[in-house]
Amino acid sequence: MKKTLLIALSIPLLLQAYTIPELFDALKQHSQTRSDEMVVQKSQVGSDLATSQLYPKVNLFVSYDHYSSPTGLLPVPPNELLPMVSNPTVGQPFSNNIYKTGANFTMPIFVKSIYTAADKALVLQKSAQAKKRINLLKNEAIIVSTNANYLYLVALDKSLDAKKSSLLETKKTLQIKVDNGRAAASALYKINDGLNQVDITKNSIALQTQTVISSIETLTGITLKAPIAMKQTNGYQKGNMGALEPLRKKLAADKLSIKIEKEKLYPALLAHGSYAYSRANAYNNDKTVNENYGNIGLLLNIPLLQMSQHESVALSEVEAHSSELQLLKTSDELSSQAKMLESSLPLLENSKKLYKHSIEDKKKLLEIAKVNYQNGRLSTEEYLRYEDDVVSEQAKLYKTEATIWQTQMQLAVIYANNIEEMIQ
Repeated sequence: MKKTLLIALSIPLLLQAYTIPELFDALKQHSQTRSDEMVVQKSQVGSDLATSQLYPKVNLFVSYDHYSSPTGLLPVPPNELLPMVSNPTVGQPFSNNIYKTGANFTMPIFVKSIYTAADKALVLQKSAQAKKRINLLKNEAIIVSTNANYLYLVALDKSLDAKKSSLLETKKTLQIKVDNGRAAASALYKINDGLNQVDITKNSIALQTQTVISSIETLTGITLKAPIAMKQTNGYQKGNMGALEPLRKKLAADKLSIKIEKEKLYPALLAHGSYAYSRANAYNNDKTVNENYGNIGLLLNIPLLQMSQHESVALSEVEAHSSELQLLKTSDELSSQAKMLESSLPLLENSKKLYKHSIEDKKKLLEIAKVNYQNGRLSTEEYLRYEDDVVSEQAKLYKTEATIWQTQMQLAVIYANNIEEMIQ
């Protein structure tokens, strides 16, 4: 019986077309992970955007202006203007209609907040990358934990099959006794009820199995036909709580936000310049005149009174303090959770050993109970309890094995361990 059960449990696993590494690879290509990749790409664009403010801004322009009175195409020095006025044959650079084409530029020479903004964007990019990694680890942990539940459900289903076979065997013998008048028919009803309860439980397991399969499919796009056999190659590695890394980076970025808002109150030095080509009909003799005009210079901007900017500094300080509290709160929660999980692992391993010993004892007791029942020294209710005890203890064993996997995965996520190196 034992060998038959082991073979039955092994066949679906041998026929399974997928492995855990293949599920991990599918996860990386699925929408769950790709959406996190888009966040990383968005943060990269944000970093490039911050850095781009250090480059010159150049614009080309074309304009047409109509004025109510003659206006100069460009400023004319007095020494040049006087000879023009005395000679009406010269087209003077004044007109009611002026066409212009040209270009202008501005460029920061020293704007401290831009450099800090670039630093902040880089930190946010690292935060997005850290969050993507933690989310990947969480999803990998879900895959492993869910597959462990799948293994538990399949093993429990096989135990119920063994129980059903045992009950059917007993029913066959009992039926002969009932037919010969050596046993009451009510005993058959109790056995049939036991068989019915097995089918009810198996149906519940089938429903749970569909949920498990759906959970893995949601993350990977793969529909499993059977659970995947897993082997742990490495245990979790205790150390720095890597799950906090995204929050640490966010706090660092929020602190840089304070610095940025303060630096916006610093003096800023900018370069600027422009060039314009103007054309118009001179107002004095309607001749076409063309003029070139350009400038280049430096601008020192010194903020003196900007109350709104002081309020922006205060707001950024509140946001940074909020992030700091969130980091502290999450750190305390994860520390407490890790401590609980670490202390539970040895207990779970010990429970696993105890359940194995208990199952062996209960199986032997069941064999004795079946003999006693057949010889009329045991009631049907007592016999069924022995059947139930074996399956109940097996269910506890399988559930404990699944819980051990889940505990290991939770710790791996907290400490940001490489789950792919832990499982094969």
